Amino acid sequence: MQKILGHYSIRTTARYTHLTTQTHEQADARIEALMARFTIGWGAVK
Repeated sequence: MQKILGHYSIRTTARYTHLTTQTHEQADARIEALMARFTIGWGAVK
């Protein structure tokens, strides 16, 4: 994440990626929706 955001310091990344309760719940919902698109089997992701 640090490289994607272009931060030199991991501390800067930590400061700007801190999640509040609301944003944490929104991030969880988005990740769950994204992961629901994948079928994960033994040794393979489809």
